[in-house]
Amino acid sequence: MYSYEMTNRYFAQIADGMEELGRDELSALGAQDVKEAFRGLYFSADKQTLYRINYLTRLCTRVLAPLITFDCHSTKYLYKTASSIDWPALFDLNQTFCISANVANSKITHSQYAGLCLKDAIVDCFRDRFGKRPDVQRIEPDIQFNLHINNNLATIYFDTSGGSLHRRGYRRQAMEAPMQESLAAAIIRLTLWDGQNPLYDPMCGSGTLLCEAAMLYCRIPAGYLRRNYGFTHLPDFELNLWQSVKREADAHMRNLPPGLIAGSDINPQALAMARDNAGNLPGGRGVRMSKKRFQDLPALENTTIVCNPPYGKRIGRQDDLGLLMKEFGDFLKQRCKGSQAFVYFGKRELIKSVGLRTTWKKSLKNGPLDGRLVKYELY
Repeated sequence: MYSYEMTNRYFAQIADGMEELGRDELSALGAQDVKEAFRGLYFSADKQTLYRINYLTRLCTRVLAPLITFDCHSTKYLYKTASSIDWPALFDLNQTFCISANVANSKITHSQYAGLCLKDAIVDCFRDRFGKRPDVQRIEPDIQFNLHINNNLATIYFDTSGGSLHRRGYRRQAMEAPMQESLAAAIIRLTLWDGQNPLYDPMCGSGTLLCEAAMLYCRIPAGYLRRNYGFTHLPDFELNLWQSVKREADAHMRNLPPGLIAGSDINPQALAMARDNAGNLPGGRGVRMSKKRFQDLPALENTTIVCNPPYGKRIGRQDDLGLLMKEFGDFLKQRCKGSQAFVYFGKRELIKSVGLRTTWKKSLKNGPLDGRLVKYELY
């Protein structure tokens, strides 16, 4: 038996700054004994809960199932131990696979070489048994494995998600430096927006925040458009149980009321992308979008305002960014009475340019970018 079968214990990867949100989400989805760890969360779950988490999590990016954990002080021992695993029980010759590896504080110091040793053990196992080997495919492989070695303790994981869960499937087009879907979902969650008042994005870009808001309100499962999951290749996979989990989640979906979610942008290309992306979601064409500068918008009173202002190459010089943020602060102050604004700053130094007192600031990462989500109460 593999380690996950004996312990029902898994590891969910999540971006820095989202651990507390992720813990609450996993618990709500049925996970037990959720513990925060470096870059993720350990939790216990039965098969039904594992399937549900993969299908419904909006915040976690991967769910990994440990196959084996062992002391590992050399690549020779890594190869020997990995060779003892029955790899053909996990996937077939005609399926592709890939390996990601990370190493820290160990005698094995090179992550790429550690991953290569694991790859060799896998293909040699197939070659010894069948006379040929499966292919490695780095882009959209059928099966994915993760090797983690820390303090000379190695764990080989099976990726039950089958690729990053932040790729929902609706965003087929995007502008430069798009916001990750899981970050947008975290921002919407932190607004505490429940659909009782309108939500508006005055700098919507390719529409990721609007799409995540629509998915949340309409209860569209985060994985609704995904076609493949790694857990379907596990030897103990139960098709009927997975179909039951999916049917139950899909049954809770609801329609989007007209005008509840809307946005605007000055870039016609971005708007076309945003409309196309939203249109890929059930009911997503109900998200209203228009070509407008925020300076020309009518008053947004008693509204939840959420946005990711442009930064870097998206706008130009630093002084232009500061002026834009000052104008945006004036807009919020003068025309958004009774509203709350949640603004994600990819450049933290721009926060002071807004000229408004913040209610709170939270650190949230967008890939390598260490940004800040700021809340403004507009009285």
